[in-house]
Amino acid sequence: MCSRREILEVLRRELQFLEQGGYRSSAWRPPLIFEDSPSCLKGGKDSCAEAGCRLLQLVPEEDRGQPVPCRHIPLNESHETMDSLYRTGTEAELEQTLRSWLLCKIKQLEEEQIGETATVDNR
Repeated sequence: MCSRREILEVLRRELQFLEQGGYRSSAWRPPLIFEDSPSCLKGGKDSCAEAGCRLLQLVPEEDRGQPVPCRHIPLNESHETMDSLYRTGTEAELEQTLRSWLLCKIKQLEEEQIGETATVDNR
């Protein structure tokens, strides 16, 4: 299992990739969120777990056996996922939902990290 710091680093890279237009449609097919980013470690491996995917621990336990587990990370209170948004959302909705989730998750992890540091310092 990855540390909070490692996950935070991956999410920051994802946000940077998104902000730089990394998920904008190409001529041959729309990009796949997480799968077409530099964060994806799968690269021919049989499973995301085998590849050591750091996002896997954000996937609900019951969905970790899915062919592409990162598509099943809950992104908001409505439990929308990339999987559900690929079927019902536009490209703009996908990017906006991802951006909102990344900003929220990064903030949450940063606050948890600060809280842990404060706890250690108070000992």
